[in-house]
Amino acid sequence: MFACPSCQTPLESLTPVEQRCPVDGVVYRQDQGIWRFLRPERAAYFQQFVQEYETISRAEQRGSPDPAYYRALPFADVSGRFAADWRIRAISFQTLVKKVLAPLERSKKRPLAILDLGAGNGWLAYRLSQRGHHLAAIDLLTNSFDGLGAHIHYESTFVPIQAEFEALPFTAGQADLVIFNASLHYSTDYVRTLAESLRVLRQDGRLVIVDTPVYRQAASGEAMVRQREALFQQQYGFPSNALPNENYLTGRRLPELAAALGLRWQTISPFYGWRWTLRPWRARLAGHREPARFLLIAGRREG
Repeated sequence: MFACPSCQTPLESLTPVEQRCPVDGVVYRQDQGIWRFLRPERAAYFQQFVQEYETISRAEQRGSPDPAYYRALPFADVSGRFAADWRIRAISFQTLVKKVLAPLERSKKRPLAILDLGAGNGWLAYRLSQRGHHLAAIDLLTNSFDGLGAHIHYESTFVPIQAEFEALPFTAGQADLVIFNASLHYSTDYVRTLAESLRVLRQDGRLVIVDTPVYRQAASGEAMVRQREALFQQQYGFPSNALPNENYLTGRRLPELAAALGLRWQTISPFYGWRWTLRPWRARLAGHREPARFLLIAGRREG
């Protein structure tokens, strides 16, 4: 069930493509297959971030006009441009299925309600809908090459929704699984973001953080941010820091979040190969900063 992203009141269905908040009368519509739950003032707030993100994506030639490109993800990059990146994503996905999704499927014995937060072009929602689950793919970007507009390339059904992490357009307690799909680090406040995901999660549901950079030391994360901003400034003329994103996690931040939100974390280290495993040692020998780790971090409510 949809809810008003401002007041969380259940919405009234006017037509198959229109929902209205009974409190303030605002009507939310589906346009080009995407539900638009971003109010004008919030769209203005995110405008620079979205423009800069899309500028970089276009320059890097993300996406493809070929539907086969999207349907092959994450196991193959038929464009050949980001094969190494998608290899990491594929291993993360397989670990997610094995360690979190398959156990949930066995225990529930029914299709799951899953939110894909930071869905991008929808590849994860597509893969999980193929397993028979009900998917909502949430993102700010709606373009057709690297955003929710790419939903036209998939034959499986999922619901594309433009919304922000801190104002999810759902009534409480609906989701069995909430997945931050390489996206939690774009949050400006982890506590607020995770609290909102817990609101829409069932009491026995699971929350999973995938492919967000994790460092042992905050100084390493800050160094990564500075290097990235300098690179973007040189290549594109802007540092791509329009929002005060948190950007990374640390070993200290995770227990702080657990205590603040009443969570218990399980951290799983996918095996990305020996070259990846040896990266920290090579960086230390070369005098470079600590490289990021990509853990699968699964959370559930205490008790």
